[in-house]
Amino acid sequence: MSSIIDLCSELISRPSVSPDDQGCQEVLAARLENIGFHIEHLPFDDVKNLWARHGTDAPLFCFAGHTDVVPPGNIENWESEPFSPEIRDGLLYGRGSADMKGSIAAMVTASENFLIKHPNFKGSLAYLITSDEESAAINGTVKVIEELQSRNEHIDYCLVGEPSSSTELGDVVRNGRRGSLNGSLTVRGKEGHVAYPDLAINPIQVFLPALTELSQIEWDQGNDYFPPTSFQISNISAGQGTTNVIPREMSLLFNFRFSTEVTAEGLQAQVEAIFDHHYDNYEIEWHLSGNPFITEEGTLTNAVIKSIKSVNDVDCVLSTGGGTSDGRFIAPACAQVVELGPINASIHKNNEHVALEDLDQLAIIYEKVLEEILL
Repeated sequence: MSSIIDLCSELISRPSVSPDDQGCQEVLAARLENIGFHIEHLPFDDVKNLWARHGTDAPLFCFAGHTDVVPPGNIENWESEPFSPEIRDGLLYGRGSADMKGSIAAMVTASENFLIKHPNFKGSLAYLITSDEESAAINGTVKVIEELQSRNEHIDYCLVGEPSSSTELGDVVRNGRRGSLNGSLTVRGKEGHVAYPDLAINPIQVFLPALTELSQIEWDQGNDYFPPTSFQISNISAGQGTTNVIPREMSLLFNFRFSTEVTAEGLQAQVEAIFDHHYDNYEIEWHLSGNPFITEEGTLTNAVIKSIKSVNDVDCVLSTGGGTSDGRFIAPACAQVVELGPINASIHKNNEHVALEDLDQLAIIYEKVLEEILL
């Protein structure tokens, strides 16, 4: 096996279910230290983070990623053990192979090859690796960025190894992400028998007009980079599971995926005004997962587009689709951020896998991006 497959397999074999790193970062630190990186381990609470840097000059190019993975689920639904990497028909199977231990292995391989060829490159090269991306995401990348800012260490370009590709490697590159705002709503009514509705208040029915209004609003029309803001109800619960009792309360979860045309504060104010107009006996808790960010076409996007085209002749599309990523924490402190990684069709699923050919090509693409930026 090639060096990249060996490294990816070693990382997969460590069951690093978030936020337990299981020694993955020690493996990476050893590889990076061997090629001249200065290593810093930055643990916060139960989360391990790695900051590694080669050089002190500007510009600073950073590879970012996470060693943690989601749980494997029912192992009986896997064709092989999720933490025992296995190659079948040109594919490397295992939890984290695509999201995103394959990308990390490609980054390290690309850096090794780049430094052998270009030991006197301009600027600096760094790694920001966390074990807290798939879970709470409160003691990982966001804390490392705060630490870097406190000592005036500024990232100029950042490539996050999230699995961005859709049907072939490099066909989609994320140059931004929508914001994500979550609401947890409790509506209180008055419990009673369904035969005597005059003696009760049904929280579901009194609040349906508000929910209907929210579902029909056009929040914005999006822009050149983002689709229109979306409001989605993800969960509703109420009642005792019987047909003859009006419930005491209703609980509801909802989410906004929003563009740069609106703000989280504006969405909250508009929603609460609608609620107040219809029924005021409610409580709501808000959680902002991340604000939207965008990297407009420029040095980094051009380098990525050119590198993909030169390696596998794919014309990539810049996109802000998908869920959230740690890019949301890096973007406010970094001039330019993009996400490029393997095909994402199998991530967070049984039998997660990555194509061996894609791993090799991804390492070459990453290496060419470094050459475009740091030479």
